[in-house]
Amino acid sequence: MPITLHNPENVFPPYRNYSHAVEVKGDSQILFISGLNGYEHDGQTMPESFEEQGELIWKHIGSILSSAGLTYQHIVSIRTYLADPSFDEVNVKLRMKYLGNHRPSLTVICCQLLEKKWKLEVEVIAAR
Repeated sequence: MPITLHNPENVFPPYRNYSHAVEVKGDSQILFISGLNGYEHDGQTMPESFEEQGELIWKHIGSILSSAGLTYQHIVSIRTYLADPSFDEVNVKLRMKYLGNHRPSLTVICCQLLEKKWKLEVEVIAAR
């Protein structure tokens, strides 16, 4: 079964030994996208607001999906980590903006993230 790593140039560079996504192809295609945070393209700069970080994350997800020939409509599962439960309403609005009526499985977890400046982290599984 072929495995392809996806690290598109228009997403910030992966750090600490991981890939942004790993694709598995057989009779079907499955793409596992690592937890993404709101870094700008340079991999250093990050906006302060939850909304701006969330927008960047969803754009990064779109770029990675596209690199595998997939779209947001191919997402089958989302796991979102929020730094604070007060971010949930904005998180839902962002998800609805990018997914529309598409309804993949979903888990939202509130926890302390690795870096204090991170407001959220999102990981995705897509398939076709």
